[in-house]
Amino acid sequence: MRFSSTLIPGTLARRYKRFLADVVLESGEMATVHVANPGAMTGLDRPFSRVWLSGSDNPLRKLPLTWELVETDLGSGTEFVGVNTQQPNTLVAEALKEGLIPELRHYTSFRQEVKYGTKSRVDFLLESPSRRPCCLEVKNVHLMRKPRFAEFPDCVTDRGAKHMEELAAVIGTGARAVVLFVIQIPSADRFAVARDIDPAFAAAFNAARGQGVQMLAWRCNVNLNGIEIAAPVPIVDE
Repeated sequence: MRFSSTLIPGTLARRYKRFLADVVLESGEMATVHVANPGAMTGLDRPFSRVWLSGSDNPLRKLPLTWELVETDLGSGTEFVGVNTQQPNTLVAEALKEGLIPELRHYTSFRQEVKYGTKSRVDFLLESPSRRPCCLEVKNVHLMRKPRFAEFPDCVTDRGAKHMEELAAVIGTGARAVVLFVIQIPSADRFAVARDIDPAFAAAFNAARGQGVQMLAWRCNVNLNGIEIAAPVPIVDE
């Protein structure tokens, strides 16, 4: 996925109300920007961090700038980390079209935001005449408390636990269910559930995996031109 226009550099002044941040642009102007991320953003929202913004010319948008990347050192040297939680679904759609992920190949079509379970929508429904349908849920990952060790979630996610329970129920219908954790941190080489942050999600994750929901984790390459899903990383229990 390439960014549609050149990213705009700035310096983070503060993030507040979850979805807003004040950024000092290179011109010296202070701009309020949209933060497409409901999480804690632990280690990523430090004041004075170098950040990169995308711009929109949509006249209906109240805030034309969106925070996309932050330059930070999570223990392995300075790197770009993606903070926009809306990007992983775009990345996965591209990966599905390219057949990048072996476990998700050989489906002839996919649909997005398909209703299932109790008032939920699955991110992708993969279909093929010769295969059982596959419900694919995508989770964005940007938490790293130890070098190279990515974790999810970075805050309590009741919605995430509900998704695990509903995907487990999908297995009982004869369909397939997969959760893909998309890690927007290039240095990540392993992944685990942050059990201390959200024990309820961890329990739901364990139960879903025990009932046959397949768990995958892939890290991304991230740079100023764009983001791409790059390589699988092992899921460990810690």
